[in-house]
Amino acid sequence: MSATFAISPQPPLAAAVALLRAARLPTEDLTARHCENFFFIGTADAPSGMVGLEIFGDVALLRSLVVAADRRGRGEGAALLGHAETFARARGVRALYLLTTTAEPFFLKHGYTRVSRATAPAAIRATREFADICPASSAFMTRPLA
Repeated sequence: MSATFAISPQPPLAAAVALLRAARLPTEDLTARHCENFFFIGTADAPSGMVGLEIFGDVALLRSLVVAADRRGRGEGAALLGHAETFARARGVRALYLLTTTAEPFFLKHGYTRVSRATAPAAIRATREFADICPASSAFMTRPLA
């Protein structure tokens, strides 16, 4: 039996940054505009989980999937991931990409595969997360949505 979570759009930037910093995830490029395609679980002032998308036509960068340490293992991450995939698919995204240094097993479990960074579409390569923020040692992963 899977849990159902209320997922809301557009977390306030300050709350998004606080949650990411608590999990030691990058925030340096995050802006209020990014939050337009971010979703969260919990309250707007203190979300317990969050995920974001940067959409570039038929590809998107999945970013900032985070669940507060005291809430992990309850299905919030899977619920947020599923919500982001559905949102992206409804907007014509055919493939999601992501970079991770810590969550590769989670994403493998959810149908993502590790691929070479050299295969990244130009739009994904042009993001700050891909070009500057995430280390070269990060796992680069993808999942087709079509």
